Amino acid sequence: MTNNTSRVQPADALVQSMRRRRFRVATLAAAFSLFALYVAWHEAHGPGMRHSDELPITQARADDAAQPAIAGATPTVASSDLVKRGEYLARAGDCVACHTADKARPFAGGLPINTPFGTIVTPNITPDPDTGIGQWSDADFLRAMHEGVGKSGERLYPAFPYAEYTKVTDQDVLAIRAYLNTLTPIHYAPPSNSLKFPFNQRWLMVFWNLFNFDEGRFVPDPKQSPELNRGAYLVQGLAHCEECHTPRNFMQGLKTSSRFSGAVQAGWHAYNITPDKNSGVGNWSDDELAAYLSTGAAPGRANAAGPMAEVVTDSTQYLTREDVGSIVTYLRSVPPINGGESRPRDQWGNPAVDDVTALRGTTINTVNGAQLFIANCATCHNWTGQGVGASAPGAYPSLIHNSAVGASDANNLAMVILHGVSRTTKQADVLMPAFATQLTDDQVAAITNYVTKQFGNPQSTVTVDQVATLRTQQ
Repeated sequence: MTNNTSRVQPADALVQSMRRRRFRVATLAAAFSLFALYVAWHEAHGPGMRHSDELPITQARADDAAQPAIAGATPTVASSDLVKRGEYLARAGDCVACHTADKARPFAGGLPINTPFGTIVTPNITPDPDTGIGQWSDADFLRAMHEGVGKSGERLYPAFPYAEYTKVTDQDVLAIRAYLNTLTPIHYAPPSNSLKFPFNQRWLMVFWNLFNFDEGRFVPDPKQSPELNRGAYLVQGLAHCEECHTPRNFMQGLKTSSRFSGAVQAGWHAYNITPDKNSGVGNWSDDELAAYLSTGAAPGRANAAGPMAEVVTDSTQYLTREDVGSIVTYLRSVPPINGGESRPRDQWGNPAVDDVTALRGTTINTVNGAQLFIANCATCHNWTGQGVGASAPGAYPSLIHNSAVGASDANNLAMVILHGVSRTTKQADVLMPAFATQLTDDQVAAITNYVTKQFGNPQSTVTVDQVATLRTQQ
């Protein structure tokens, strides 16, 4: 009897322990639910009450008149120096890229941004009083940039990079506002967002911010040089480089442990830009990095395409030599991260030797990468793959020692073939035609795989299905 009792007591204790644990979990869940309900009620009935959560933020009416950008000035009459500085800073932040869907309506918004949770449409930031930010006060603008909160108290989605803009000083934010006030007002209300439930509930951003957002201005490191601090201020703030070059967690926040180690955005691979010598840009010289940011081309290294070509066209080519140098200095200081590459992506490839000769007199009945390359690409890139024009500003780039061809994945090369390249700088107007309407998915895959095998990383391949997916990317 005693032995039986000794066996029962531990079982009872285990049952009681499990009950206590379930009670604690239930209590925690109930507390969380009550808190969520309170936040939802506050968002719906507080000072920033909105009748339609998905109403574009720029359609909100102002409760008061816009405040002057600087003491003694009005929103439409600011000092020319302030406006000029604001224009420079707006370029550094590449505001036009996201807030322009139609080049005939710059800054009027309407650009759809695809996310795993649905589509977010960028707002109109021209000074139109009805559909733009013409009636926003300086305080409204500062709160949006620094806290991710719109004029009517609505929480903004992080497709707007307020997680980086929060680091920008008040003076610089107000300079940007002064510049935006000088733009031609465009009366245009962009379409509403298209987000799935529950992601269309803006109040849930409270929890996203809790894990992914630290509000506060940039604080210089007194142990570092002014140049490095300036570079950190630009890269971490207005330039928001991490938004593309840092991978994301399951909440689509940035993985701070893998900063600048590379990520995929809309099918394009934003490469590792840490100082790692194999996976990153550690083997680039300072002059090469500066040239790439200023012109989009670093011969023997890389040529900007896709979103990076747009960044160069709209933003980094306008930065002063000092600011470009500061960015380079800062990027040299970040921790190197090795992505597993065995050699730098710009150190692959050899010229083709006898591919043209081998094809002469040959009957080809299948999709052949070499034949397609010679027919569609060799005029500009030479059948040897060495390009035409050497390193001149308007040269057709070599496919040998080319980052897109030597990368560990062939996404960017396939995307270039599909969508082409458009990059306009003060040095050159670079245009490669898109072949999406001329070549099938299997033909694009065949050319891509021929180019990587012959001129780049032979282990980097792409399938027909992958090309089909890339074709649909914006």
